[in-house]
Amino acid sequence: MAEGTIKRLTDKGYGFIDTGSGKDLFFHSSNVEGVSYDDLYEGQRVSFTEGRGQKGPMAENVKPV
Repeated sequence: MAEGTIKRLTDKGYGFIDTGSGKDLFFHSSNVEGVSYDDLYEGQRVSFTEGRGQKGPMAENVKPV
């Protein structure tokens, strides 16, 4: 699993992860595992797998590290 840092969270149930490679990955609250979306915070380290959504790459299986 890859790791990154949560860059931005919205009140609409989605966020973006800074992967460290210059690209950010979108993720939806339905892709968060082990904790509630509301328990996540900006700057938090997370692990994830990169998947494919309707609009391009997205993070799946997002878990705090």
